[in-house]
Amino acid sequence: MKNVRKGVLYLLVAAVVIATMGYIAIIGVGKAHKGSAKNIRLGLDLAGGVSVTYQTVKDNPTKTQMDDTIYKMQLRVEGLGEEPVVYQEGKNRINIDIPGATDADAVLEKLGKSGNILFVNSANLAQYLDDPDKGVVKGAKLAVDEQVLYDKDMVIVDGSDIDKATAETDTSGTATDYVVALEFSAKGATKFEKGTEAAIGGSIAIIYDGEVVSNPGVSKAITGGKAQIEGQKSFEEADELASTIRIGALPIALKEIRSNVVGAKLGDKAIYTSLLAGIIGLAIIIIFMIVVYRIPGLAASIALLCYVGAIAVILNGYNITLTLPGIAGILLSIGMAVDANVIIFTRMKEEFAAGNGIETAMKNGFGKALSAILDGNITTIIASIVLLLLGSGTVSSFAKTLLIGVVLSMFTALYVTRFILNGFVKLGFTDVKFYGKAKETKVIPFVQNFVKFAGVAILMIVICIGSLVFNKQKTGTILNYGLDFKGGTSTSVTFDSSVKVADIKDGVRELVVSTLSVKPEISEVKGSNALTIKTTVLDKTQREKLATALGEKYGIKEDTIESETISASVSNEMKRDAVEAIVIAVILMLIYIAIRFKDITFGASAILALIHDVLVVLMVYGIGSAIGLISVGNTFIACMLTILGYSINSTIVTFDRIRENRAAMNKKIDLSEIVNTSVSQTVTRNINTSLTTFIMIFMLLLLGVDSLREFTVPLIGGIIAGAFSSICLTGALWYKIKMAVAKRK
Repeated sequence: MKNVRKGVLYLLVAAVVIATMGYIAIIGVGKAHKGSAKNIRLGLDLAGGVSVTYQTVKDNPTKTQMDDTIYKMQLRVEGLGEEPVVYQEGKNRINIDIPGATDADAVLEKLGKSGNILFVNSANLAQYLDDPDKGVVKGAKLAVDEQVLYDKDMVIVDGSDIDKATAETDTSGTATDYVVALEFSAKGATKFEKGTEAAIGGSIAIIYDGEVVSNPGVSKAITGGKAQIEGQKSFEEADELASTIRIGALPIALKEIRSNVVGAKLGDKAIYTSLLAGIIGLAIIIIFMIVVYRIPGLAASIALLCYVGAIAVILNGYNITLTLPGIAGILLSIGMAVDANVIIFTRMKEEFAAGNGIETAMKNGFGKALSAILDGNITTIIASIVLLLLGSGTVSSFAKTLLIGVVLSMFTALYVTRFILNGFVKLGFTDVKFYGKAKETKVIPFVQNFVKFAGVAILMIVICIGSLVFNKQKTGTILNYGLDFKGGTSTSVTFDSSVKVADIKDGVRELVVSTLSVKPEISEVKGSNALTIKTTVLDKTQREKLATALGEKYGIKEDTIESETISASVSNEMKRDAVEAIVIAVILMLIYIAIRFKDITFGASAILALIHDVLVVLMVYGIGSAIGLISVGNTFIACMLTILGYSINSTIVTFDRIRENRAAMNKKIDLSEIVNTSVSQTVTRNINTSLTTFIMIFMLLLLGVDSLREFTVPLIGGIIAGAFSSICLTGALWYKIKMAVAKRK
């Protein structure tokens, strides 16, 4: 009776936690409804935001100057805590889309006016100020054009010499001091050392847009390329000065010419359908888990509800911007949460089959599954941290949600599921019929059939290469790159006040498709009665054709239509950051695998499996591009990252079982038989995990808007490829590599 009461208490606690999470996720806490899913900050692709356009002061900036400026602007606005997109418009404009923002003026106030920052010896400056008699003080303004300060004898360093400017709190002394820490480039460090040596006993004025924003004193020459601006009254003041210096530290000066609030690219419909798909997918997974795993499946389903509620609360509580790549990270973490439970429950069934009771089965089930769960999750955590630190834009968004999701899913599987399962046991659910026994494993000769499986893999790779070559010959590019990668034309159309743009978006989209045979991205410009139509690059004839079609259907005059060429929002630097982050993440994961499994050949076979999975996804993109079904956009990077994380996790589970069986099985048993047995024992886990993840993605494909097809179709291909490589390739591949290495020795 005592155990029954404990069981009721356990389940009651779980119910209260889930109800609390659900309440917070739906309603929120307090007047501000903190934690409510409705308050989750959505990215520009999901909910719109503020768009700001800057123009260079210099008429003809070089490509290198523009690229460097875009990159620095990307890093700078990310410091505001958002997930922005920065891209070029025309020859001398830079556009910044800041998701989640609704007040353009507030954003501009944070961004400030982009101009050049100059460090000038104050002794040479007084004659240029409005009131020289008051000396060089903060707020003093130049009486003449600031271009005179470009005299090499006056300027010590300018924005191009500054690498970093950050606010810091210095507690090394007797009192807390707020400072701005500066780091200069190698060239800037030399110039700053000479300049400070000449200014000893005086001060150096920091000038931004013709105004002195700070005038720190100089007591000695500063060497080493690092300096501190002391004497700030608060951290906020230090942060404001650091931000001003960063703004000015751009290769070219900018001026703000336009700002407005834009509507979402995917729109409310995408959010609603994605949510509906998630709910239906989750319901199907819960039914699947209960049918296949019975009481443990029910416990896991309850824990999964707790996990989903916690994710919503955390996203809101930490003001994390949720983008489409971020959703990919959550989907992957849900798959990993289910995966951990599948590993545990499979182990429990094996314990029941060995004749053990419920207590021993639970203890051994969780214990034996722990290493596989930890190894799989730790490799993903390593990748997430690297991507978060080194990636930018969509990569950062993906990494952030994946990291949170993986840590939370691991905790849920190992502790919450176990807590709930203990509750059911104490209620009297101890009979094996509530859990099921593992059937005798039918050993499949994976090693002996490796050539056949490798043949299938090679065929997929050949098809991949063939599709890329076909696209190259047909269109000039190997894939159908979208606006995010190759840029295009942005057409702004202002409609008569009698027309509601929200009601005609679909009609305008159809008009563009029928007129130009291109798929547009259309968003509303809030605060005005206009639409922005983004397409592939349109020549003069196409622009005129579109203008005529819009005029005939909606009575629009030509002077209300403006078109500009826009650059790719995924800059070369962002691509470089993503590639570098992925390479470093993969290297660190493989080092971990080699150390953890004490065998470098495990890492080698994992690399080859990852390459296979990525190439299969690329094949889907290639075929989709050839038939006009898919274009390669911003979600391409997120899709590849998702498959990498998913594939390595499945591979780890297979390797973990091989490691365990090598230690436990008779040493006289041939290694190929150990591999065959190990892989056969993990087949059910790989299939069930792939199936539950497939369900979530497939529902998103089935119910989501058309624009999500670019994300879901390749992801489904990657899930199937990951399951195939984990079951049919990795174990046998490891064996082949192991034997080849042994022969050389």
